[in-house]
Amino acid sequence: MSRDDFVDLLPKILADLGKRATVVQVCKYIWQRYEQELRNSDDFFYTWQYDVRWAADTLRKRGVIKLSRNRTWELT
Repeated sequence: MSRDDFVDLLPKILADLGKRATVVQVCKYIWQRYEQELRNSDDFFYTWQYDVRWAADTLRKRGVIKLSRNRTWELT
């Protein structure tokens, strides 16, 4: 698993979570489904939550998601 994987995963995760979610909800979702992969990913284990935010920023710049007023990520 790598940082770039989150660019592909995040829209799918948001779709699964009803097209809108907080960063905490997204991170819980990732942890519940990818815990073992994250644990086995060497240094990435220590940065993955930052990398989720990086992916969200990348997708926001591409117009795929937006940050709503209540600080949730939302598919556009």
